[in-house]
Amino acid sequence: MKLSHIFAFVGGALAGVAVGMLLAPESGAETRQKIADVLHEKGITLDKERFKQFVDKVIAKLKNGFTDAELHDAVNETINEHGHE
Repeated sequence: MKLSHIFAFVGGALAGVAVGMLLAPESGAETRQKIADVLHEKGITLDKERFKQFVDKVIAKLKNGFTDAELHDAVNETINEHGHE
């Protein structure tokens, strides 16, 4: 195998890893924190159990990856559908 082929393979592998890391869904903890931040911006506080239920409803609306705008839309939709107490 030529050295240029090895460099091409390694370069492609590194590019694939970088793209995968950028596009991978966030962890559950990161997602919950983002939802908590959006609720805080709206002045909404929930106890631990209601927050868990709310997060489950929002996450059900989101697929694998999501933008901040999609997260805000899902939170707003959940608030409108189920209200907050």
